[in-house]
Amino acid sequence: MRPLTSLLLAAPLCTLALAGCGTATSTSGFSGAEREVAQTIANFQSAATAGEGSKICADYLSSDIVAKLGGRSRCEAAIKHQLAQVDNLELTITAIKLAPDASSATATVKSTHYGKNAIQPLALVKEGSSWKLSGP
Repeated sequence: MRPLTSLLLAAPLCTLALAGCGTATSTSGFSGAEREVAQTIANFQSAATAGEGSKICADYLSSDIVAKLGGRSRCEAAIKHQLAQVDNLELTITAIKLAPDASSATATVKSTHYGKNAIQPLALVKEGSSWKLSGP
């Protein structure tokens, strides 16, 4: 996969999910599987704040996203590039909706980018016993 294609795949996910770098994402107000989803987003944000690209690719991105980025090493390079591009913005999880079979979820997140509020969906999938970010 060409580097530009890798970055184009990573950019929407990282822009949305990393918008909250620098501020802890709250998991309060969620319980059960919804809290697990919220905790995954919070953990992802923590790893992003710490610049842990390898942890992000290994623990918080779905295997499908990592594969589309060209594997672990290219995923890590794309995340490193994206982390360098992200402003210190806040992220709030406003809602989480689980699929009926609880194998996927959509979190609605609110972020502010250059002074403008944006509300966007963030998709997650269940891989084994872990929730993973799978796209915007």
